[in-house]
Amino acid sequence: MSATETSQETFEDTPLDVIEEIVSANDWTFDRRGDLEMSVQVPGCWCDYSLYFAWNNEMGAIHFTCAIDMRVPKERRQAVYELLALINEKMWLGHFGVWEDHGLPMYRHALPLRGSKGPSFEQIEDLVDIAIGECERFYPAFQYVIWGGKTAEDAVSCAMIDTVGEA
Repeated sequence: MSATETSQETFEDTPLDVIEEIVSANDWTFDRRGDLEMSVQVPGCWCDYSLYFAWNNEMGAIHFTCAIDMRVPKERRQAVYELLALINEKMWLGHFGVWEDHGLPMYRHALPLRGSKGPSFEQIEDLVDIAIGECERFYPAFQYVIWGGKTAEDAVSCAMIDTVGEA
């Protein structure tokens, strides 16, 4: 919280209303848990992704996660933590982490909205597009480390190969 004194802002609509409109327009399965939480299932190339949006009135921000449908066994967690450090160095927005209780790798980001009337469609579309894009890009790296026994360095170098041209 800021050291300066501020007044509590109110939003015209619940900030999750914009998200619900985008989710509905894409025919994604979702569960709206009141005005503060929403979970969404989005198909990807490698797996289905579980999106979670939570609105925090006190902070005036949306917390967002995009969980990858894969479990990290306890014996591979240290190797995955090394992978997370390497991946997160390459991130412009958000970061990857592991939900410790369930061993789920996930992309995380928060969108502060103080001083605005709420999120725009473009902001939410970018948030979701970037998250899914990064999850798709690094999914093979997680697989290489978890199931292939590769080092974090090898996995990231394989994931960072950019293709040129068309097949």
